[in-house]
Amino acid sequence: MKIAPFAFFALLAASSFAERPNIILCMADDLGWGDVGFNGNETVITPELDEMSEAGLRFERFYAAAPVCSPTRGSVLTGRHPYRYGIPTANKGHLKREEISLAEVMKTQGYATGHFGKWHLGTLAPDYSGKKGRNPEKNYMTPGMSGFDEWFSTEYSVSTWDPYDPKNAHNGILDTRVLFYENGRNIVDGPAEGLVGDTARIVMDKALPFIEKASAAEQPFFTVIWFHAPHMPVVGGPEFRAMYPDLDENTQHYYAVITAVDRQMGRLRNSLRELGVADNTMLWFAADNGPEGNPGKKGRSQGTAGPFRGRKRSLYEGGVRVPGILEWPAKVEAGGVTSVSAVTSDYFATVLDVLGYTLPKKDRRPYDGISLVPLIEGKMKERPVPIGFHGHGLATLNDNRYKLVHNPGIKRLNSDNGTTPVAEWELYDLLKDPGETTNIVDRHSKLVGKMREQLQAWQASCDASAEGADY
Repeated sequence: MKIAPFAFFALLAASSFAERPNIILCMADDLGWGDVGFNGNETVITPELDEMSEAGLRFERFYAAAPVCSPTRGSVLTGRHPYRYGIPTANKGHLKREEISLAEVMKTQGYATGHFGKWHLGTLAPDYSGKKGRNPEKNYMTPGMSGFDEWFSTEYSVSTWDPYDPKNAHNGILDTRVLFYENGRNIVDGPAEGLVGDTARIVMDKALPFIEKASAAEQPFFTVIWFHAPHMPVVGGPEFRAMYPDLDENTQHYYAVITAVDRQMGRLRNSLRELGVADNTMLWFAADNGPEGNPGKKGRSQGTAGPFRGRKRSLYEGGVRVPGILEWPAKVEAGGVTSVSAVTSDYFATVLDVLGYTLPKKDRRPYDGISLVPLIEGKMKERPVPIGFHGHGLATLNDNRYKLVHNPGIKRLNSDNGTTPVAEWELYDLLKDPGETTNIVDRHSKLVGKMREQLQAWQASCDASAEGADY
């Protein structure tokens, strides 16, 4: 099989890092690029995340691998684009058993592995799914089946406040099987087990004991903490809503749940310091896609993509460019800012590079992420390979400056004199035009031809993977 030039084995470099750091991957759900203070939002209250960005490395161009939840989460754990392993969109497919998850690799290296929060990569029971029409047996894949020793997870998003209260359910009818499972046990009576109030705190209440246990045993840990906020149902707690007295009710709720996540990020950072493990912990924070709402804010979905075009479900920048931070005191100088592009698929290669670990030859396959170790070490001035995106009617290729957009459906827009065809191909200069307002495809025919070949070769590689060529 011919592999596209940037879908290569990026896992072979020997790391210069001698120690095995702890790894924590935190992710918010539907958090827009402009929904945090460190990206310029002057209304939202996110002091902990703002402090984290000042203490570490802030990414100006950090991307989710997809414009919706499930595919991005799979990219985090596999280092591969979701089309390779059959998760084209949310609530479709599952993380295949043939895929090599980051948790499985970390276990072989002596790490304790734990998943806490939203899962969204398969059903948590073989006989039930909260999503209509989904085959629970066919899509049965739990964190425990994917390499996690400990897990406290939900199949998909639940209310951000009092998730066991029926009035906060997605459709007003609550079945506890859509809520939390702990190591395979469905928690039926959540209030009796203290699962009340802020959902972000409920998740962190489980993550911290796992981290404390591993630290006490002097065992390195790999911890995935995937918050549910600010995904719907957006319900802000009274304390956090009171912090926004001058806003309308919908915006109060939205900002309240973000501040609640921020509070738990501060709790996590404080705990790492108290345990004496903060310096040697890689702590990442990002989001899984842009803000909900199409074409704009609606109801309690009050997020913002900042200056970028598009929102969730769009491959324009606002749908995939998200907040991104790395804090690692032992290796990352405070106050760093980078304009080098990074994507959630990079976690896999980066962590393996940090460990100096190379996958066995039998397990190698096309990987879409690259190691960011050179970036962390200050040696990467631009991304060596472009980032490919595919889904929701578009395919795009982002290099260090330009972005190629392919609209194969040639959708039509209304105009004064009937209909006007949308261009099949678009090109944007993201340095001069980050809002993607001016299509310059006709000005750069040679560049467009090269990028088209790259994009199509990458798509062919993904198609081959989807057909089982990698297993």
